[in-house]
Amino acid sequence: MPHPHAGARLGRRAPRGRSWWIGVLFAVGSVCFLVGPFPGFLAAVGPMVVGIVFFVGSLFFTSAATLQLVDSVESGSSRLDLWSSLTQLAGTVLFNLNTFRAMVGDPSYDRQVWRPDAVGSALFLVSGVLAYVAVSGGLLRLPPRTRPGTGAAVNLLGCIAFGVAAVGAYLVPSTGQEVSVPAADLGTSFGALCFLVGALLLLPVAAPRRAPRRCGAARR
Repeated sequence: MPHPHAGARLGRRAPRGRSWWIGVLFAVGSVCFLVGPFPGFLAAVGPMVVGIVFFVGSLFFTSAATLQLVDSVESGSSRLDLWSSLTQLAGTVLFNLNTFRAMVGDPSYDRQVWRPDAVGSALFLVSGVLAYVAVSGGLLRLPPRTRPGTGAAVNLLGCIAFGVAAVGAYLVPSTGQEVSVPAADLGTSFGALCFLVGALLLLPVAAPRRAPRRCGAARR
């Protein structure tokens, strides 16, 4: 979940600054989680490749979350920002472990359909709430009509979607079946789409090009 304050703190016009890398890393990880649950993708590449895609995506998430925490510390962010970045990083590490176990064929995990880790999803949700409150000034207040405000809103929506996916992927002990495979898949993909939008909002805004000078004007 890309932190909405990163771009505002670091300057959106700085080419390839830290905010640029945070946005790109989160974007790549989001794409992995966006396409992974699609049945057509599974049929085309097989469960082993799907497991690798999810694990690689989780590594991109953790790399971005690490940079984001470093930025929060170095920039002297508020406690809400710091706790949001810290809980987010902890959540991504749990996703690393979860997706790795699925990739290597742990019998307690299904490689074909990624099972969101409940604790990791809960940490993402806490992080999203803290980031939203930091931008909006309150959980029940509307976010400002700015890039950070929009980013906070879509990221919180993505965290909620991941939470829904975690509930859908829960295995009922009496039946051994998931609560809802569609909810797990759709929640994962929709949540990843929200994170992708939030990541793109962190990318620097291109500076407007200057009109070329005329020869006569250049001599004035």
